[in-house]
Amino acid sequence: MRKLVGVAALMATASFAQAETLTVELAIPEMDTAEYHRPYVAVWISDDSRQIVEHVAVWVEKEKWWRDMRSWWRRGGAHTELPIDGVSGATKKPGTYTVSWEGDLPEGELTLNVEAVREVGGREHLRLPLPANRSGKVEKQGSKELGLIVANIAK
Repeated sequence: MRKLVGVAALMATASFAQAETLTVELAIPEMDTAEYHRPYVAVWISDDSRQIVEHVAVWVEKEKWWRDMRSWWRRGGAHTELPIDGVSGATKKPGTYTVSWEGDLPEGELTLNVEAVREVGGREHLRLPLPANRSGKVEKQGSKELGLIVANIAK
């Protein structure tokens, strides 16, 4: 029995060691506008056919506005049942936020997607190709609704 428990523990440790850890730092810029609404933000990983592989974060409020995050909505958000434990949450005020995800990702080309949309505002969708070896850092500067996005992935 002890051998069986030891083997199970070893297998669990081995599978955990293979998991990827993704940390995303994203900035929501402050805007000087008469009517400001906090943006709805979706952060997800997609495959080479642009389909959602994993949700990393979804910050939303009223359900009727979810579809305004058009890329997320069309790629799978429409079929996603929210709330997603540990992923979905309320919208955020301007500032820099860090979200993390840990798990196993499929082989192939993967892209980190960050989409933000504001009521009476604009929309922005940034795509950051993840390193093929699943290790490293990628970053991209937003131009309107998003600031700097920095993603670190490691095995």
